[in-house]
Formats: sequence, C-alpha cells, structure tokens
Amino acid sequence: MVFELDCDVPGEFPYVNHAFGHGQKGAIGFSSSSDAQSGHPTTGAAARGVGMKKREHWERIYSSKDASEVSWYQPEATMSLELIQRVAPELDSAIIDVGGGASTLVDGLLDAGYRDVTVLDLSAAALDVAQQRLGARASAVKWVAADVLSTPFVSGGFDVWHDRAVFHFLTEQQDRDRYVARARAAVRPGGYIIVASFAPEGPERCSGLEVVRYSPETMQAQFGADFNLLDSRREEHHTPSGATQAFVYCLCRVGES
Repeated sequence: MVFELDCDVPGEFPYVNHAFGHGQKGAIGFSSSSDAQSGHPTTGAAARGVGMKKREHWERIYSSKDASEVSWYQPEATMSLELIQRVAPELDSAIIDVGGGASTLVDGLLDAGYRDVTVLDLSAAALDVAQQRLGARASAVKWVAADVLSTPFVSGGFDVWHDRAVFHFLTEQQDRDRYVARARAAVRPGGYIIVASFAPEGPERCSGLEVVRYSPETMQAQFGADFNLLDSRREEHHTPSGATQAFVYCLCRVGES
C-alpha cells in the first residue's frame, strides 16, 4: 500500500501515528507550521497548483511507460548500494531513498538485510511498480507518496538520505534551499547524505524537463559547510535506448552541530 501525504492539509495523518510512530528512527511527521519554520512558505493555491503539475507529470510517465524503458532505469543500483553499505553497515540503519519510485535500489537494500527502509516519491504510480515487483517483501518497506519539498520529517529520523536524480530537477534556488533544509533536518547529526545528479557534461534535460548539472564542488556549494564532502564518484549510465549519461555521486557527512 502507498500512503499519500497531502502536505497542504494541516494536522497529522493516522498513518504517521501508527505506522511510523513518534520520535523513532525512520519516522516522518507532519506539522502545519513547518513551512513557516523553514522560512519558505509554500501553502496556498499557487503552491498546490505547482505540486499537482509535478505530480501529474510523473504519474503520466509511469502510467505510459514500463519502468524498464525510462532513461534513468538501472537493473541494479550498484553504486548507490555500495555507498550506503560503506557508511551504514548496521542493518538496522534508517535509510530513505528520496525519489526512489520504481528504482531497484530498494530490492538491493532488502537483499542486503536492511530492516528500516523508506521510499519516498512524488508518484504513487512509480511506487506501485516497485511494490508489485517486490511482492510480499514490499510490506517490509515504508512507502510514502509525497513531495520532498513539502514533507516535514521528524528531526534526525534517518541515518542515510539517498537521492539519485531528484535534486538536479530543482532549477530554482529557493527549491534547492528548501531541499537542503529538509535533508538537514531529517538526517541525524553525523549521518550521511548521498546525492547523484547529471555531471557537467551530462544531459541538459530529462523527461522533458530542464535540469541543473553539477560537479562535486558545485554540489557541495549548494549544500554548504554543514555537509562535509567525503567522496565523489562518476558513473557512466547506459540508458535502455543505448545512450550514455554522465552522473556524479556525492557522499556527504552531516555536521554534529
């Protein structure tokens, strides 16, 4: 089952109360005051309209194409899994895959024995693809259909935040600032953030949308001094159609303060 969070509705959702609990690792909370606290208000008709357009775009993609046909498809998320295992060898580590959708990373995490995995994506259709693929094992994962920019997280609820190809779709600085604030709040001090985007020579557009390309240095500059860049890796991703796309992966440690 995919749980959809409408972050324009004040209050807390029953799913959050019972499935995630309060104050435990991997929990996602909801508070109507979170946007005011972040300094970037997003409530109101305009924000709802933008959110709905983004949601409709990705729902249309996953409703019209097989998950193995989209350009970002990976049979195995090898580099992501290697980086996660490097920084979080404990199998009870709380891990969130932001924009995970139909990604096969969740399969790899479960195969490796991880027991506290959350997958968040704007598209419920994408999450459904992954659930159907996993079958009975899907019940071991927390699935959340929501926009990362408007989903408030329980402070320090995750040990690892992983994102392959969400951040590079944020073309407005205020959206990038909101993303960084969400990530900083969600990951415990001393935890880790892994973000992968198109490299400087990568595509300028993806799925009909403009993207921002990054080097490790420009990526780290977006996140700021509170994120210590530990490592960066390059990946030559081969799309189902035969094209090659250059990705850069950045591994950062969140400051203790």
